[in-house]
Amino acid sequence: MITVKSVNLTTVIGPTSRIPENDIPEFAFAGKSNVGKSSLINSLMNRKSYARVSQKPGKTQTINYYTVNDAFLLVDLPGYGYAKAGEQAQAAWSRMIEKYLNTSGQLRQVFLLADARREVAENDRMMLDWIHAAGFEPVIIATKMDKLKRSEVKGRLEALRRGFSLGEVEKLIPFSAQTGLGREQILEEIEKQL
Repeated sequence: MITVKSVNLTTVIGPTSRIPENDIPEFAFAGKSNVGKSSLINSLMNRKSYARVSQKPGKTQTINYYTVNDAFLLVDLPGYGYAKAGEQAQAAWSRMIEKYLNTSGQLRQVFLLADARREVAENDRMMLDWIHAAGFEPVIIATKMDKLKRSEVKGRLEALRRGFSLGEVEKLIPFSAQTGLGREQILEEIEKQL
């Protein structure tokens, strides 16, 4: 199991920047604004607030590269689907995500986050299509599991499987930043690719 010894925010790129050519493996995290991406990344890195967590969606507007143990990168992609951001900003984020998926030479795995309490939306399916088009089979992470009643868990996970048209073999990891549920499974997925 990966033990996180060091973490550094090493690169931040905006819509007009070039995708950097790194020489260590990258693991990208995509998801809607407010899906809990920053909380998940903080949990993986064993840090309280390294990735900025915000009450307001649409906060991550850049691609943020976190170097872990000088061995691999966690890449935080901009959140999508934040209506108040305006069409131009959303289009810029979309282009940035698509450019990253198609041009990163070290990308090993894409994790697609979905709020376990919500239905899969059209923009979630579009993101899944982009990930597939770039040649990756994403691992879906069902976030905010701690906000569900125990009786709701099975039904919500099944709804996500249906919403993303997942078969039995595609991975769906239930996750909670509050309880740590799923953290080890995600780190195992990263370790497999290292």
